[in-house]
Amino acid sequence: MSTTAPLPQATTAAPAITLIEAITQALAHEMTHDPSVLVLGEDVGVNGGVFRATAGLQQRFGAERVLDTPLDETTIAGLAVGLATQGMKPVAEAQFDGFVYPMLDQLVCHAARFRNRTRGRLTCPLVLRVPWGGGIRAPEHHSEANEAMFTNVPGLRVVMPSSPQRAYGLLLAAIRDPDPVIYLEPKRIYRQYKEEVPDDGEALPLDVCYVLRDGGDVTLVTWGAQVKECLEAAEALAAEGIDAEVIDVATLKPLDFDTIHESVRKTGRCVIVHEACRTAGFGAEIAARLAEQAMYDLVAPVERVTGYDVPIPLFRLEMHYLPSVGKIVAAVKRTLAVS
Repeated sequence: MSTTAPLPQATTAAPAITLIEAITQALAHEMTHDPSVLVLGEDVGVNGGVFRATAGLQQRFGAERVLDTPLDETTIAGLAVGLATQGMKPVAEAQFDGFVYPMLDQLVCHAARFRNRTRGRLTCPLVLRVPWGGGIRAPEHHSEANEAMFTNVPGLRVVMPSSPQRAYGLLLAAIRDPDPVIYLEPKRIYRQYKEEVPDDGEALPLDVCYVLRDGGDVTLVTWGAQVKECLEAAEALAAEGIDAEVIDVATLKPLDFDTIHESVRKTGRCVIVHEACRTAGFGAEIAARLAEQAMYDLVAPVERVTGYDVPIPLFRLEMHYLPSVGKIVAAVKRTLAVS
């Protein structure tokens, strides 16, 4: 008696989408499955946001769940805090990184303190989405790299994706988190490349670093848009026989230092890369922890490749300000020159 093997089931690959489209996809997923999630900010409704991160959401979910607010960042932050403490899960947009400063009073004095202030009786499950960083030829106040400022505030979680897949998974996790999350989006890579991102509702874990490339000679630690430069630098170094491990921090606060320490224990050398200014940038915190906890694992001083201690310049000098592959490669070679 002959038998016929069953035909293989056809599978449909997830669409390849950009980082900004992954954010839209994550927002739509949570709004579909959780009626307490709503979106608010300047021009997020009718226009779909200045970067189109919320395009189509108001038409799909209505103006009561996708709110166009006045041009008033203080009001946006205060409204988000009030909604979050009363059972809603607001996702507010700051539109640009340089516009968050008026929001700090509400974020620092209220959102970050509710759990402590009420001894855990109330939490503040809001997400503040912030288009972050330089590289798009924007005017002043539109290209800030101010992540270290938020990491200094107890009670705030600070997250920064570096790819479409991580943007989707980390935003889902941020919205589901019971405490306030500052979700910084590197706008330079909003549409730089695409990845397949299944819309399956699978969140990625917060508070962990991601090892994107294994290596044994030096550890490159970075986050946000600089992940791309670090991976390219690692490829350039590989052509010279230098094996670099690349770590995407992803969640800056709280920091998964164990993953960084484990890598440095293996390589003995570390280069930290970020586009924020050098003084008191978040790289200094990582370097300090390495000095405290990994001193005997290091065989060379920690190097930092950063922006300068000036406001990010306008487009004529913008790319000179930002860390580059060449600067990263040079820093690695300096660490390797120390025996």
